Amino acid sequence: MEMIKLTIDKKPVVVKEGTTILKAAASIGIDIPTLCYMKLEDMNIENKPGGCRVCVVEVEGRRNLAPACATEVDEGMVVNTHSMRAVNARRTVVELILSDHPAECLTCAKSGKCDLQDMAQNLGIREIHYTGEQSTYREDTSPAIIRDIDKCILCRRCETMCNDTQTVGVLSTINRGFDAVVSPAFEMNLDHSVCTYCGQCVAVCPTAALTEVDQTGAVIRALSDPTKKVIVQTAPAVRAALGEEFGMEAGTLVTGKMVSALKDLGFDYVFDTDFAADLTIMEEGTELLGRLNKYLDGDKNVKLPILTSCCPAWVKFFEHQFPSMLDIPSTARSPQQMFGAIAKTYFADKMKVKREDLVVVSIMPCVAKKYESSRDEFKVNDNPDVDFAITTRELASLINLSNIDFNSLPNEDFDQPLGESSGAGVIFGTTGGVIEAAVRTAYELQTGKSLERLDFEELRGMEGLRKATIDFDGIPINIGIAHGLGNARKLLEEIQAGKSEFHAIEIMSCPGGCIGGGGQPYHHGDAEVLKKRQKAIYLEDKNKVIRKSHENPYIQKLYEEFLGEPMSDKAHHLLHTKYFDRS
Repeated sequence: MEMIKLTIDKKPVVVKEGTTILKAAASIGIDIPTLCYMKLEDMNIENKPGGCRVCVVEVEGRRNLAPACATEVDEGMVVNTHSMRAVNARRTVVELILSDHPAECLTCAKSGKCDLQDMAQNLGIREIHYTGEQSTYREDTSPAIIRDIDKCILCRRCETMCNDTQTVGVLSTINRGFDAVVSPAFEMNLDHSVCTYCGQCVAVCPTAALTEVDQTGAVIRALSDPTKKVIVQTAPAVRAALGEEFGMEAGTLVTGKMVSALKDLGFDYVFDTDFAADLTIMEEGTELLGRLNKYLDGDKNVKLPILTSCCPAWVKFFEHQFPSMLDIPSTARSPQQMFGAIAKTYFADKMKVKREDLVVVSIMPCVAKKYESSRDEFKVNDNPDVDFAITTRELASLINLSNIDFNSLPNEDFDQPLGESSGAGVIFGTTGGVIEAAVRTAYELQTGKSLERLDFEELRGMEGLRKATIDFDGIPINIGIAHGLGNARKLLEEIQAGKSEFHAIEIMSCPGGCIGGGGQPYHHGDAEVLKKRQKAIYLEDKNKVIRKSHENPYIQKLYEEFLGEPMSDKAHHLLHTKYFDRS
């Protein structure tokens, strides 16, 4: 490819033909502000640029200012990124956006983390010179996501994520001119649409037009109620990202500090969702082997490939979009819901606490977990197995609210019996982790032999679609892995067409898996952040004494004392679920 020489802010730069001014400037450390533009290269995510015009620059010889995100470089081009003309144009654009934006920064959910607020601050805007009518829309609250469209700036980042990356197709720009808005078709509510609540729209929204339903107030009320016993579970991906909210480098493991903070917040017991991840492997792995062995025995009616079922956004996706395939995914509940069911039966009995007096709180990297916990099949007499699910960001807010100096906290251990976990439970937090955890156990249960190699590098990575063949002592098991619902769709369409070569497929909704969940600290499209979080997950796994789910002694004890064996009647009643045609 031809190389192009140009000058940006008096600095020479050489880039490939087809490179935009924005990327060329970034290659030599020059930052050009943007609002609508986003790019996550490793996830193959790039929105349609050029909408907001905040990134305009002055190009010598051109009459008009050029949007840096949408203008390709030319040989000999001379660019001034911060001329007074360009800066004045940016200020004008931002003032115009602010003129139709609610002035609610003191009470806004994104205050302090709002790209528009930061932009106004960086441009030194202290007054708005444009006044006029403001657009107003109704607020839409679903079980997981709030749409406050008065705060939408039509950057269309959410539209890119929903349509191009996730292929869900809920959000698009409707109406024209002053009435234009990003919305589901016919301006219907999210909970009437095919929205999966994956939260990727929330993750990329630069303002508070899209936010998670905040449940921290409900958690505070529960912790303040002396009649309630309040316990908490923490998902594996949280420990690899929570530190970012307190100024730590991405990928810093804060497991011990997180436990310490939760105890300081007043939770009666601090448990680990990784325990339930090990429990999931016992059920899902047994289900996989059951189907696989029937297939190997010649039963061609067995439903293969088996699909993982840990991700609630993925579950809602196939319920809406592939209702003819409801019998293919594993019936195993997610670790969050398995934990809730065990907590409100087995653990409640041990503690002599009534179900309705035990409050289960989840700390999740995921917005869809709020929706999952509200599903009717996970309730007993209208009492949910999991009462509240809060995101990593919401936990950080609670810690700050309680004046806890997170960085100086000591490391503490999870409580027992629901706090012990294996390394296999930890890696549930990243793409490829669930199926790797399943392989570690399924191999030994199938062959009766000890697995010498625990790190299945062929199942790891950040490519959106991956495949590998694992040798089960002479039996080749074909495994597929997808993260991002757009990639999941490709695999499901292959299954529908009868072209799938796989025996088992892991699917996670979010880029990178749970580490890139919609409730994690905002990473602003930085793929390196996701890679560092993933590295942290594998490091915690490597440092675990127990690295196979079936070797967790507390899991073994749970089956001995309570469940009997994997896939028993009691296990099926408490730990499995069914799916619904939502087409």
